[in-house]
Amino acid sequence: MDHNITAVSAELVPALVSSVAALFREDGGRHDHRMDLAWPPRDGPAYYTALLADGDALCLVAQGERGVAGHLVGRLRRHDSLRPGVITAVLESMRVAAGERRAGVGTALVERFDEWAKSKGADGFEVTAYAANAHARAFYGRHGFREFAVTLRR
Repeated sequence: MDHNITAVSAELVPALVSSVAALFREDGGRHDHRMDLAWPPRDGPAYYTALLADGDALCLVAQGERGVAGHLVGRLRRHDSLRPGVITAVLESMRVAAGERRAGVGTALVERFDEWAKSKGADGFEVTAYAANAHARAFYGRHGFREFAVTLRR
């Protein structure tokens, strides 16, 4: 199945918010009982609309025959006093709809983010995944991400 990876424009913000809301339900709601599942519809439109004007942010949606197949939101972190001069590309949010997985959508999203980040001077990449989400961690591992730090919580 062909998927079109598109940079989010103002008219696509509702589709992005819908995909983010699904991510919150599927991942955050399952792995973090404190996750505010109402955030995407309440605050997401303003948050993502503001990102569209930020040259250090990238919002993508993958569209297929059945509508939105997934999304990716990434940002650059340019100022880190502990690691001066490092530009880190942070993959902030990503989801592929359940019926679209294993069709190359996630890989296409990550590759597009990688190209964009490198064109902006990124020399490091980060993503956070829930420790209990083995599928996400394996996916990111296949794309070169390796464990760097572990957060312990109680």
